Amino acid sequence: MKTARTHRTTSAFLRSLPVALLASLAAGCNSPGAAGHEALPARLTPRVAIVLTNHGTLGSTGKPTGFYLSEATHPYHVFREAGYEVDFLSPKGGLAPMDGLDVKDQINDAFLADAALVARTKSTTAVREADPARYDAVFFSGGHGTMWDFPGDASLQAFARSVYERGGVVAAVCHGPAALVNLRLSDGRYLVAGREVAAFTDEEESAVKLEKVVPFALESTLRQRGASFVESPNFEKRVAVSDRLVTGQNPASATGTAEAVVELLSRRAR
Repeated sequence: MKTARTHRTTSAFLRSLPVALLASLAAGCNSPGAAGHEALPARLTPRVAIVLTNHGTLGSTGKPTGFYLSEATHPYHVFREAGYEVDFLSPKGGLAPMDGLDVKDQINDAFLADAALVARTKSTTAVREADPARYDAVFFSGGHGTMWDFPGDASLQAFARSVYERGGVVAAVCHGPAALVNLRLSDGRYLVAGREVAAFTDEEESAVKLEKVVPFALESTLRQRGASFVESPNFEKRVAVSDRLVTGQNPASATGTAEAVVELLSRRAR
């Protein structure tokens, strides 16, 4: 008798709930991470990790390189405009050298004028010291330096894998997808396998005459990993969104790549 009464009370309570709330509860049961991986906790303010390279020498040329400034400043601007918290990480921590200093770019100029912001790129947190559970997305900024220190960094791969498998977004622009070439999920599959991916193309690398300087061909390697590579003509914008993987082809794609991350996180919050 008591069981029947409890069942009737529970049913009445559920009928009294708004339909939207019931739908939300049902969606939560099937959300990413519900089966096999802990889902990201609900946060009023999303947090994004922008990962920068520590590598400052352009191979055998001896010329300086680093992260390409607009591929960090433009995404940073998009995320802050969306109200997100943003942290700067790097494989080793400490200094992330800048490249591509175009001060005619107003967003670059504003970033460089903020001494506290610039200081954060000189004292980045090592990826191995960051807790991936705190982040809703990880964004790998480009720059030729990434071709040397992103692909083989196990801590970087573990961080991105954790963010993704908890229901977060993994994003990269230009040479930033160097972080993806060895990134495997827990089941052993490459994250890029079977997904549309954009990155700095082999043709673009040849156009800037660095195809013999970089340690590997980014486009070709992504294709070898099973990516469905997509591209626009040289140096034109291209953004690819495949599930919760967002990639951009070149500097012209930096803003659009970040905007796509914001759109994905906004959908999750609805």
